Amino acid sequence: MAEIIQKDGTWAFDGDALRLTPGRDKNVSLLRKELGELVVPLGALAGISLEQGKKSGRLRLRLRDGADPLLHATGGRLTEPHDPYQLIVESDRYGVAEYFVDEVRSALLLDQVPAGPVDAYLLPGPSVPLSVSAGDGTAGFDGERIRLEWNWKTEDAKAAAGARTLALADITGVEWHPAAGLENGHLRFTVRHAPTKTPPKYDPNAVELWGFKKDPLMALVAAAVQARLPHPARAAATHPVDARPELPSPAVAAAEDDHDALLRRLRELGELHRTGVLTDDEFALAKQAVLKRM
Repeated sequence: MAEIIQKDGTWAFDGDALRLTPGRDKNVSLLRKELGELVVPLGALAGISLEQGKKSGRLRLRLRDGADPLLHATGGRLTEPHDPYQLIVESDRYGVAEYFVDEVRSALLLDQVPAGPVDAYLLPGPSVPLSVSAGDGTAGFDGERIRLEWNWKTEDAKAAAGARTLALADITGVEWHPAAGLENGHLRFTVRHAPTKTPPKYDPNAVELWGFKKDPLMALVAAAVQARLPHPARAAATHPVDARPELPSPAVAAAEDDHDALLRRLRELGELHRTGVLTDDEFALAKQAVLKRM
């Protein structure tokens, strides 16, 4: 069991999963507080690192692509205060943080967890029902329907039609963009057979965001919906049946599969070494073991 406790939060690792609990400090963002405790299975993790500064540092988790609906829905646009996979570490706790990193990296190596993408969400996403008010409206989601309601700041052209209810079965995509500079952000739902390039300000399927304190909470709605949509990797992996190549004999196929699996493992080890998950010695030992099998 490895654990590090800071004002920013507490991270614990039991060998199978990481438990991330946000702190109660006033500087902890609303998004992290609303998310609450996150349980990240080891299989969802691609790497971990510690960045050290003079006064404080930062622990960072890197999840495998496609493992978390929140990261997918926000497209990597969550800034540092709102990113639940970062933890501010005081300089006098660097020793504990380094031990924590070593424990997680050792588990990744022993369990041979690949760093590549996954074809199913390994985290459940925010619980429902939930409702968030920000920008020009309120977005609610009960697991089956999305409800959009407008406020006095909504453009008349969008508010004229009144509140809008969207069935999850009609949604093909969801995206969240934060406000940046002079550009407003938005939470937008893509509706089947109704694509649009209308600006969020006038789009009845979008909530426009202006960069206020509650804007990041709209990412919770986006993630909750995303978690209940088909995983994008599975849709992309479908191929016509008649396009399949002729299969070799079972013996040849088994040998080729084993060889290909070892090659993939070498590539994965190289990626883990390049990103700092494996030390030079760990990489050399793991590589030697794979080469012996080949």
